[in-house]
Amino acid sequence: MTPQMPGRLIAVEGLDGSGKSTQVYLLKRWLELAGVKVFFSEWNSSVLVKKATRKGKRRHLLTPSTFSLIHATDFADRWERQMLPLLRAGYVVLADRFVYTAFARDVVRGCDPEWVRDIYGFARQPDITFYFRTPLDVALDRILSGRPQLKYHEAGMDLGLSVDIVESFEIFQSLIYEQYEDMIGAYDFTVVDATLPAERQQELVRDQVTDLIDIDAYKRRPRRL
Repeated sequence: MTPQMPGRLIAVEGLDGSGKSTQVYLLKRWLELAGVKVFFSEWNSSVLVKKATRKGKRRHLLTPSTFSLIHATDFADRWERQMLPLLRAGYVVLADRFVYTAFARDVVRGCDPEWVRDIYGFARQPDITFYFRTPLDVALDRILSGRPQLKYHEAGMDLGLSVDIVESFEIFQSLIYEQYEDMIGAYDFTVVDATLPAERQQELVRDQVTDLIDIDAYKRRPRRL
């Protein structure tokens, strides 16, 4: 594990439809308005591998192991070039999904759990990992009612779970949910009830963050003339 650094790392995890992205955005804006040095990183967003990932998905070329390795490459690029330098510089780094997304999805796709964890062994554990726990039926309803069409890999169609894309998505998400639940204790997740009103969830998140972080210590210092 990477030694303790001046910055703080906060990750959010949860099923698609859990509302985690909304909550981390609200946390980011709150910290920014308080003058805190904040950096935000999102899963699967590195320009280094985005083109290859898109091409592989479109042509259905990705095996479970290559799928896993591409996402690990994406994460490693963002970790080494963005997150790690800013943690060393004393920033609060917010991650919308962290290595635990890979631990859940890649294992469901058939990758060996120990192999997947070894791939991400270079990353330090977040100071806080918020897990937005959502009943499976609630998460599914949010996604299916708000999205006109599911994507092939999003629905787990590459796994042959069902010929029906909606049913495949439901099965895929249920398997991911089981993986997340198994990780709660092992990785010290801070569980947030994602069925609570969004405002209440954000209050709980901010309370946890202020317990961990001296907000004033991470504020930008005014430049001296």
